[in-house]
Amino acid sequence: MSNTTKGILLASVTALMWAILAIALKIILNHVDSYTIVWWRFTFSFFIILIIMLFQNSSSLKIVKRPPVILIFAGILLGINFIGYQEGVNYSGPAVSQIVIQLGAITFALVGFLFFREKVKKINILGFLLALAGLVFFFFQELGEKAENPVNMKIGIIWLLIGAWTWTGYAVINKLVAEKFTALQVNLFLYGIPMLMFFPFANFNSLFASHSIEIWLLLIFVAINTIISYGSLSLAMKYIEANKTGVIIILNPIITFIILEILLWLNVSWFDSVPMKLTAYLGATMVLAGAFLATGLKANK
Repeated sequence: MSNTTKGILLASVTALMWAILAIALKIILNHVDSYTIVWWRFTFSFFIILIIMLFQNSSSLKIVKRPPVILIFAGILLGINFIGYQEGVNYSGPAVSQIVIQLGAITFALVGFLFFREKVKKINILGFLLALAGLVFFFFQELGEKAENPVNMKIGIIWLLIGAWTWTGYAVINKLVAEKFTALQVNLFLYGIPMLMFFPFANFNSLFASHSIEIWLLLIFVAINTIISYGSLSLAMKYIEANKTGVIIILNPIITFIILEILLWLNVSWFDSVPMKLTAYLGATMVLAGAFLATGLKANK
């Protein structure tokens, strides 16, 4: 398997995990507040990574004695991204959140072209633009339909913009340090710093309340989701360019809505969901075709 194939597969795992995450969070937010969920996800992930490092290669933990400032900064940015996304879900809903938060991945893809000077063919650029246009087309009507409460919508979008662009900052740092540190070392800081950041805001009474087994399973899932998605992303950074990673990641809202359509078809009523219209399917096709063109062809050497 080539490095490009590995990178695309790993980035695709991240997109799939984030697509499912949006649905899981919509359910959990009815029982636990945003700050507590964020703290729980980072804490659970931090200790899993710590245990793996202790058994796999304890000497790699020496990095904690002299923590790199750049990784501390990346952890702070990722923590802000998490709370920005979850507050966006709270105020503007999961559909709009899935739209606006993609600006982080799109900006990261542009950084790949402009900052990292990644070489691309014209067909790759065309694919990127097609994916971006398809994303806008796909979600345009959702934005209009969800604007029933303008104040909440504005608050939510502000949170989401903060979350999106702090994610871009985190991703750029991750790309820069991908060759200097192992994925485990990077993620130890990415989880540990936000764990400390959000500890004062965590509501342990709501977290450890008498939840149903289904809610506890979802809480465990969103925590494991963090490990899988960001672990895959860190590895993907080593194998493929930033612009390809960004384009693949913007597929995750499309996957979310496909899953919602399947749930509707199966008459699953975990929450209210509106079926996609024909125009939405057209937009989804544009995104998928654009992502294929942007990631499927190698750049000129």
